[in-house]
Amino acid sequence: MKFRPCIDIHNGKIKQIVGGSLLDKGDQADENFVSVHDGGFYGKLYRKHRLSGGHIIILNPKSSEYYDADVREALAALREFPGGLQVGGGITDENASFFIEQGASHVIVTSFVFSAGMIRLERLKKLSDLVGREHLVLDFSCRKRDGAYYIVTDRWQKFTDTIFTKERLEEMEEYCSEFLVHGVDVEGKGQGIDEELVRILGSYMGNPVTYAGGIKDFADLELIKREGRNRVDVTVGSALDLFGGPMEFERVLGYCD
Repeated sequence: MKFRPCIDIHNGKIKQIVGGSLLDKGDQADENFVSVHDGGFYGKLYRKHRLSGGHIIILNPKSSEYYDADVREALAALREFPGGLQVGGGITDENASFFIEQGASHVIVTSFVFSAGMIRLERLKKLSDLVGREHLVLDFSCRKRDGAYYIVTDRWQKFTDTIFTKERLEEMEEYCSEFLVHGVDVEGKGQGIDEELVRILGSYMGNPVTYAGGIKDFADLELIKREGRNRVDVTVGSALDLFGGPMEFERVLGYCD
């Protein structure tokens, strides 16, 4: 189990938010933490600790007045850690190559592929051909409804008709090199992880997969290590002391492989 750091950007600031609270209207979100540091600070920190494979997530849509400021923060992080960080949030066939050229190791895609409530496999293939499978991460952001996990898009606001399963991962793995899976129902709440979702990830044997959502303490890390069969990487957001939480950054690094 590896630690994957994060840089979440909203309204031009590095933040930790409650995932399910994000709204495009008014660029609103319930905030857990707003950093005084810029993206470059975190990029430099992660490079110092050789924490490659972390993700930068741009949380405003392209239509937002803050989108350009978000991109500037993302680029500042990439300049400090070229080839070490992934970028997601509004990734399409029009901008994917730009972020790779600016130093992103991978681009992370959700809404472009899961569009109009369904999987647009032709779009996934197009992106995979455009930047290379080795530079593409597919983000499964999951919310539970009627006893099943559904993929949600557009900054976690819209349900698709696509149910998330281990078989879904196996179906899509040939087009990307990694998966990022958000437990949106627990994201940013600091009330514990989505154990059932982690167990699904632990049963999967293909591409590297990273879980994000709800981690509050080291007991949760132990739970992910056990239920994920030590195959699931992890990102810690609001609970990390870098973002105002109780979990010490250095200790988290020592805990993870």
